[in-house]
Amino acid sequence: MGRTVRVDGITVGYGRGEPVLREVSVTVRPGQLLAVTGPSGAGKTTLLWAMAGLVRPTAGRVEVDGVVLRDRDDAVARRVVLVPQDNGLAEILTAGENLQVALIAGGNPPAEARRLTAESLGRLGLAGQADQLVEELSGGQQQRTAIARGLALGGEVLLADEVTSELDAGNRQRVLELLRAEADRGVAVVFATHDPEAAAACDAELHLLDGRAELVRSAAPVPAAPVSG
Repeated sequence: MGRTVRVDGITVGYGRGEPVLREVSVTVRPGQLLAVTGPSGAGKTTLLWAMAGLVRPTAGRVEVDGVVLRDRDDAVARRVVLVPQDNGLAEILTAGENLQVALIAGGNPPAEARRLTAESLGRLGLAGQADQLVEELSGGQQQRTAIARGLALGGEVLLADEVTSELDAGNRQRVLELLRAEADRGVAVVFATHDPEAAAACDAELHLLDGRAELVRSAAPVPAAPVSG
């Protein structure tokens, strides 16, 4: 379970303007929870999009277990799940339908999709909102629905973009515990956040400023396996 994500010196720009990211490198291994921090416009979302195969670097590369990502299809094939900042929910569907559609598209039989939907919504405290249309949910409930969908997909790399920005303290803590649980099961988790307390709960922190990246806090080394005999 879990895959290693390696960002190797990527530069990303849009149009003819200045690059949003400049020669950014970082590695996230299975079981690690990395916070990506920085002010608005620093490139946090762009970095996650590059790791999700949604934007292609103009220089450098993104690899998942040694396979270079060329596009979103490559990332999906490598089990990379993105929870976007705008939630990405279909407003004409209910909270539960948003999860089920994604799960069935991912190859789950309908009965299994229903089970996973109920389980994941329950973990986010949304069991009572399963049959509500997205447009009927509060901003925080929509954010938790998007997180529930991301968790239900059971990826091996989880990219979460500002997923606690609209949550109260209790639900923020719940989400941080769920992200930690994903890392504990061997997932490589990347969490973009403005919240210093949320970042402090992660294993390591990559800070972005003016397109440049600095690893301001690194993860503890993984203990070596004991040698038998």
